[in-house]
Amino acid sequence: MVRTNYLRTIAGVALMAAGVAACNPMRDTHGYTTVATDDAQVEVGVDTKATLLQRLGSPSTQSTLEGNNWYYITTVQERLAFYKPQTVRRTVLAVRFDPEDRVAGVDRFGMERGQVVAYNSDRTPTRGRELGLIEQLFGNVGAATPIIDEEAQQRERR
Repeated sequence: MVRTNYLRTIAGVALMAAGVAACNPMRDTHGYTTVATDDAQVEVGVDTKATLLQRLGSPSTQSTLEGNNWYYITTVQERLAFYKPQTVRRTVLAVRFDPEDRVAGVDRFGMERGQVVAYNSDRTPTRGRELGLIEQLFGNVGAATPIIDEEAQQRERR
């Protein structure tokens, strides 16, 4: 009897621990993993592209239109159980370079500078034939090439 109560207590504690653990958010980090000491050491006019590549690694993205800029982007998301992930932190380290590839400026941005981009959910129709269910199921019947015995072909050629 005492052993049964002991097992029930252990099972109850294990279930409670599993329940509490399930409520903890899972945290995912995407992009550049920042180290505060590395970011703080970027010096304007002293560092070059080569020193940044050595210290911070390759950037998350580079500008194509605005000149010579590198962006190191970090996003942290939390997710509870099966719910949609929520972005809890986003940091962007923007490094501008002068024509000699020296650092001309460093900016740090957070989520407060972010903007929501509204995507158009309409779909572009594709030109072509719309297939019905029967055509999709039986469209390839008879389209396969027959299996031909190579030895029989060689005999017929002789």
